[in-house]
Amino acid sequence: MSLSFAREIEKAIPDNYQGVEKCELISKWLNSHPDAQVECREILKGWLIKTREKNASDIDFGGPGCSGKVWLRIYGTKKPMPELGEFNHVETAAIVLSWLSPSHIQRLISYKSVDYSLSFQIDDREARFRGSTYFDNGFLGTNFRKINDKLYTMDGLGIPGPVAERMNLKYEKAGLVLVTGITGSGKSTTMDAIIDMNNRENAAHIVIIGHPIEYVHHSKLSLVRHREVGVDVVSFGSGAVEALRQDPDIIVVGEMRDPQTIATVLEITDSGHKAFTTLHTSSALDSLHRIVAEFPPEEQERIRNRLADVLSVTMSQKLVPTVDGKLVMAKEILAVDSSVQAAIRNKNIGEIYQMMVEGKRFGMCTMEQDLRELQRKGIITQQTALNYSNNKKRMQQLFSGS
Repeated sequence: MSLSFAREIEKAIPDNYQGVEKCELISKWLNSHPDAQVECREILKGWLIKTREKNASDIDFGGPGCSGKVWLRIYGTKKPMPELGEFNHVETAAIVLSWLSPSHIQRLISYKSVDYSLSFQIDDREARFRGSTYFDNGFLGTNFRKINDKLYTMDGLGIPGPVAERMNLKYEKAGLVLVTGITGSGKSTTMDAIIDMNNRENAAHIVIIGHPIEYVHHSKLSLVRHREVGVDVVSFGSGAVEALRQDPDIIVVGEMRDPQTIATVLEITDSGHKAFTTLHTSSALDSLHRIVAEFPPEEQERIRNRLADVLSVTMSQKLVPTVDGKLVMAKEILAVDSSVQAAIRNKNIGEIYQMMVEGKRFGMCTMEQDLRELQRKGIITQQTALNYSNNKKRMQQLFSGS
């Protein structure tokens, strides 16, 4: 299978054109050949529909790494899909460039990568994907992640009542809530559940700053605004500062990527607002260490004290393979109280693990405790629990009942 115009576009590209130059030429060629552009868009739309039908989380294509094939990640396993055909580098570049706006193409040319959202209608429903297009050894590679069109409840995610209340503006008007985990651990799904809970239960103003905007929350009891980095706002940090002038009750910052954004999030929370954000860490303790370590030594005590003052809940999560070949969320929850605050201020972060072990009545648990519970229920195997634990020694002790 190949594009009907493949030979024609290849002839239009001089042999000495590579990388960015080739992409610019392909984009210009598509703009002057609308029928070819429509064909490309329909092929990508078909692939994305197939991604949803197979319940895949991600689709990858383009670049030498894909060897001309289209790859899907289904329940954690990424593999090629021969039935979707084979395409050369020019064809896959044309397919993705056909969907990119002029500003996205300009950013791709300037920065060698671009993140964006893509959506279209399927049977009166909007299908949304998060796209990332980049250069792979001089050729365009692309990943699309499916954005769930189903919202989970807090109960559905297994978040304990005491913790859900602390995430709810109705019960706690200020404070920082961190949702952490590696890429692909379901952070966006959890954040959307938290936002939806607040949207349904509070007459408030929620400002969401994302890169890109994934799930679009329609205003229910709350007024919800979405601001996409690169489209509506320059950066996460500037978006958070601007939000303070927009009469918000809740500010959602898609990710804390740098010290400036971290400092801004701590500042807006310290000013009496409720803030939700994400971080790429695998445990509650790693999250605390990471935030402090982002700053130079002379600033760390100030950051540590501010973090102790504003942090409310940290939830670290992983998607773990089940015995029936699917995925289930395992989580570690830290609910901050005066003892945790003192441990953060006094640089005794190591003591917090035991506080989580003993904090079940407050909704707390360690990753090892949650994995043990999943294993006890027969949802995951003992080996899987061990593989995904943060503290393997402690995991073994839980197996032995000590």
